[in-house]
Amino acid sequence: MNWDDTTDTPAEERLVGGSADRDDQAVEAALRPKDLGEFIGQEKVREQLDLVLRAARARGATADHVLLSGAPGLGKTTLSMIIAAEMGAPIRITSGPAIQHAGDLAAILSSLQEGEVLFLDEIHRMSRPAEEMLYMAMEDFRVDVIVGKGPGATAIPLELPPFTLVGATTRAGLLPPPLRDRFGFTAHMEFYEPAELERVIHRSAHLLDVEIDSAGAAEIAGRSRGTPRIANRLLRRVRDYAQVKADGVITKDIAAAALAVYEVDARGLDRLDRGVLEALLKLFGGGPVGLSTLAVAVGEERETVEEVAEPFLVREGLLARTPRGRVATPAAWAHLGLTPPRSSAAGNGQGDLFGA
Repeated sequence: MNWDDTTDTPAEERLVGGSADRDDQAVEAALRPKDLGEFIGQEKVREQLDLVLRAARARGATADHVLLSGAPGLGKTTLSMIIAAEMGAPIRITSGPAIQHAGDLAAILSSLQEGEVLFLDEIHRMSRPAEEMLYMAMEDFRVDVIVGKGPGATAIPLELPPFTLVGATTRAGLLPPPLRDRFGFTAHMEFYEPAELERVIHRSAHLLDVEIDSAGAAEIAGRSRGTPRIANRLLRRVRDYAQVKADGVITKDIAAAALAVYEVDARGLDRLDRGVLEALLKLFGGGPVGLSTLAVAVGEERETVEEVAEPFLVREGLLARTPRGRVATPAAWAHLGLTPPRSSAAGNGQGDLFGA
């Protein structure tokens, strides 16, 4: 439904990871909405973007450059394709990591057609020389191509046709201000509410010819971590279970049983998430504990715990990052059905942090 292209992260193989693998991309191509009217969620972004595109069409001009930020799987790539469709223009797709030299970017820009949409995913990972070339291309529709080396090098100005750059980033804070300021429209993609994800799931189920009731859709939506890509991935896994273990119809009980097989609990936590919480609670009494120590206890790399597991646990209010280390919240104890020891709560600062 609403997704983004894959990025290289340690979460790639997780069922509840936000990044898209090749199977996801193949299915997503068939499920993507084709216009803003079909796009579910992100109401404010859709309304604002609709005004921008309508005004550009009325003027007969190319749309302003657009910057979309937000977590993976929320719909940045889909919106870029919708922008191109709404403007009746072709789209060129590339990514920041693929542009390591200014010449790479110059080759792409010089081949654009008038009005074409250039989608640049993970724009914050583009090389600095290419980034500086992009400033002039976005503002003046011109690039300077350097011919030769050393004292004899010559800059040849190359005029570009008007185009629309759509940049996508999961880390907007890493974009330098000069680049960020050149976008005419910026939008931040928010996580979805369960009711919105239910609509996504019903639409996808219809396109996949899967029978699902409201309770089954609600069960999947509640475990989808506010992300349409994850909702669709879970839907496909539940569909498989329903076809093999039941009559093919997805109900609440079927969805719950299927996701139990895949170790995705009622709150959307998977094996890695629960492993981090269990180590923090059972081995270290709820913390505080250092990240490296916690990673060793879980048997994962430090970066995996910090970048893959912790963001969702923090967002769910199950874990807190403090100057003294990682600390479990009362909600974490409740979620795992454990009782925090009184001595731990008094000795590790949880009383001060959470009022317990």
